[in-house]
Amino acid sequence: MSLWRYRSAFPITTATPPVTLHEGITPIIPLLPDDASHYVKLDYLCPTGSYKDRGASVLITYLKSLGVTEIVEDSSGNAGAAIAAYAARAGMRCTIYCPETTSKSKLNQISAYGAELKLIPGNRMATTEAVKKAAQNTCYASHNWHPVFLEGTKTIAYEIIEQLHETSPTHVICPVGFGSIYLGLYLGFKELYDAGIIEHLPRLLGVQPDTCCPIYNAYRNKTSTITRIPQTAPTLAEGITAELPIRANQILDTIRSTNGAFTTVNDTDIKAGQKTLAEKGIYVEPTSAVVMKAYQKFQQEGIIKSGDTTVSILTGSGLKVTTYL
Repeated sequence: MSLWRYRSAFPITTATPPVTLHEGITPIIPLLPDDASHYVKLDYLCPTGSYKDRGASVLITYLKSLGVTEIVEDSSGNAGAAIAAYAARAGMRCTIYCPETTSKSKLNQISAYGAELKLIPGNRMATTEAVKKAAQNTCYASHNWHPVFLEGTKTIAYEIIEQLHETSPTHVICPVGFGSIYLGLYLGFKELYDAGIIEHLPRLLGVQPDTCCPIYNAYRNKTSTITRIPQTAPTLAEGITAELPIRANQILDTIRSTNGAFTTVNDTDIKAGQKTLAEKGIYVEPTSAVVMKAYQKFQQEGIIKSGDTTVSILTGSGLKVTTYL
């Protein structure tokens, strides 16, 4: 069983064989065994160790149906691993551009799938600029630019509703860099709402590192646009450093449409979150651990109230990092 059970909701003909490693259908469990108010969705249990497999499976299938045989992609690690794995599965040539500071374990994973790896000096923004040149002549299988990638990530919303017995949670919390989970969640929940399957949209709550938080700044300042904010320092949450999200207007629309909210966390918060989850038997990478302090902050701000049901998305495996914090 995989997310391809939802293939009628994808813009891909049924005649196209899916490129799949049986991704999706990940567990959702209460964080505390005796407390049903806060669930965690263990999406790091997808085949390559992150939720990015959802988008990669659907996007690579779509591109293969068009006859694409060679692709390029840029990534801070997890998306590159996912695209490389599914490209290998599809028999496509693949080149992944990553910041040279990317975790070595993620780079090793990308290389293991047979992808050509190009390391770019500088931050995540520099990597995006570098790949644009390659994309002039080769198909750009971008998890940030290509809308079909969101068709895969929207299945997280489908699964949450199924697993909660067609009951919509009050809130869903996720890490946000370029927004592929955040926007995918909205797309999925909106489709279910429009179909009359759920009665209300969950409030979508996003988390960013305090050293790179353009969406949070726009939310806090109630601005109509998201302004590029240069990354001020390194962060343990390497997977969500985006100085200027590509789909800025869509993100702001989603915040407004779901009465959403954003907060930030620092590295001390991230370490504490990773430790708390590990003590519950859940081992995630730092980018995933941002949701723990965020949950507390949203409670303190009165956004999450007593009696609310919240689902936090855990996005990447702790095995993605070489040392425990």
